[in-house]
Amino acid sequence: MSELTDNNALIMMVDDEPIMMEIVQAHLEEAGYSRFISVEDSKKAFDVLTHQRPDILFLDLVMPEVSGFDVLERIRAHREFAYLPVIVLTSSSDSFSKLRALELGATDFLSKPVDASELKLRLRNTLTLKAYVDQLSSFDALTKLANRKSLREKMDWALKYDQINDNRTALLSIGLDRFGQVNESFGIQFGDALLFQVAQRIKGVVDSRNKLLHVDLHEAEIYPARLAGDEFGVLVPSVRERNHAASIARQIISEISKPFDINGNELFVNSRIGITISPDDGLLGDDLINTASTAMRQSKTDSVELIRFYSQTNSQDLKEKIELETALHKALENNELILLYQPKVDIMTGRVSAAEALVRWLHPEKGMISPVVFIPLAEESGLILDIGDWVLNEACRQAREWELSGLGNIKVSVNVSGQQFKEVNYKEHVKTALKTTGLTPSLLMLELTESLAMQDVEASVTLLSSLKELGIGLSIDDFGTGYSSLSYLKRFPLDELKVDRSFIIGIPDNEDEVQIVLAIIAMAKALRLSVVIEGVETTEQLTLLRTTQSDLIQGFYFSRPLTAKDFKAFVEGGSSINHQG
Repeated sequence: MSELTDNNALIMMVDDEPIMMEIVQAHLEEAGYSRFISVEDSKKAFDVLTHQRPDILFLDLVMPEVSGFDVLERIRAHREFAYLPVIVLTSSSDSFSKLRALELGATDFLSKPVDASELKLRLRNTLTLKAYVDQLSSFDALTKLANRKSLREKMDWALKYDQINDNRTALLSIGLDRFGQVNESFGIQFGDALLFQVAQRIKGVVDSRNKLLHVDLHEAEIYPARLAGDEFGVLVPSVRERNHAASIARQIISEISKPFDINGNELFVNSRIGITISPDDGLLGDDLINTASTAMRQSKTDSVELIRFYSQTNSQDLKEKIELETALHKALENNELILLYQPKVDIMTGRVSAAEALVRWLHPEKGMISPVVFIPLAEESGLILDIGDWVLNEACRQAREWELSGLGNIKVSVNVSGQQFKEVNYKEHVKTALKTTGLTPSLLMLELTESLAMQDVEASVTLLSSLKELGIGLSIDDFGTGYSSLSYLKRFPLDELKVDRSFIIGIPDNEDEVQIVLAIIAMAKALRLSVVIEGVETTEQLTLLRTTQSDLIQGFYFSRPLTAKDFKAFVEGGSSINHQG
């Protein structure tokens, strides 16, 4: 409400007498108002109105060709301006004209010549009332976020802006898992308190993104809202890459996954997010709201995917999923899993000094199956513990073989799943792998995601400190997507941060993403951590990163993931940073 009463209101005037508009503006400038639009040709009034979106309109009634009545009637017929305050300026004492103007939706009248004191008083009162009405009609009383109506209006303008500038517009639909059970178990007031806290976390992510990307253009602002019940929406205008929307979605899921304190009760809640993109999935705001909600509901029926992009066809056939899960049970015993190794190149020496172990499934009939497909299945079925244990032991065995062959001190990184990290005896699994294979502990690096480490900070500090006693390295993967607190990161006994590839895709052309990467690197160095940049694919990206304090670079620019044999040949071949894989 303060925005309109602090003299920031955009005031539009339509009058065929320029001198009258100058007088009104002069009076209002004395009161501190500074934003004005003057339209002398009433035929242009509506077009100017739709592009400028003023907070209030002063309208003359008697004008040639297009009268004030015509302008007023067209304004009120448009959904976006149904409640725009319109103060009629008229020298007419004709009661019929005033009655007609009221019937068409005039808010108030001022007689010409205008009295300065009355003008200022009417404007202030009208803007105050508008702010109050806007608050009631555009915002959700429970969560204090914008409501569905406000989001739809915001989307209309964002869609127009993005279509003109050849950008895409994304909408996220966020739903909570088992929220109905929360209401049933703890009561509606408890559920309302949870919704309010969820809304604040979503708003926190949005505010951080807008601030980090220096968003100051109204049409490009990321915008959160409550759609209905436990469903929230986030408008992401000016999207150039689908992964930008997915990155925000991952960040929101990470924030919501942290424990809530509701009246002294600790509660954990999972969320699902559906994403829709315009113009691919529709051109209208209502269409995008529906498709985003559909994608979110599809995600809820499939416990594997937390984030789903809208698709007109099912992304995964249920029968195929069941068959694949059954085959996965046999994959380990049939030796169908293999490890590939992606080189990590030292940006200073240009030599390969480390590798990330990546599990693949070589199905006897279907061929190579992506981990994007089978890892979620493994997590859902509980097989991830056996697979994770196999990956750890096989990576350590291979690294020891390289160590003995004189290849050099190649560090091998192994990803840790959420279920592994929560195992009570996980340290013993790592200790056994090192002892069995004889690998020098300093050549093993365990990678865990930022969101995983932040789920239970105290437990993470305890486990990581315990693992550190083994002499291994510890790395935070996908850094930058979870917005960890710096104070928490300082408590983790880390050796390395990996900058998420979603921030690398747009560099060096996207200055916002360049600044994000530089900020993350600076923070890592302040914490005395090594920095790994993943997802490097172009010479331009490499050239920029060479000017930073990065330590290791990883990506298709150098090499795709290789078999152990090919990796050894790659290193022995003297591949340097100038080699493109």
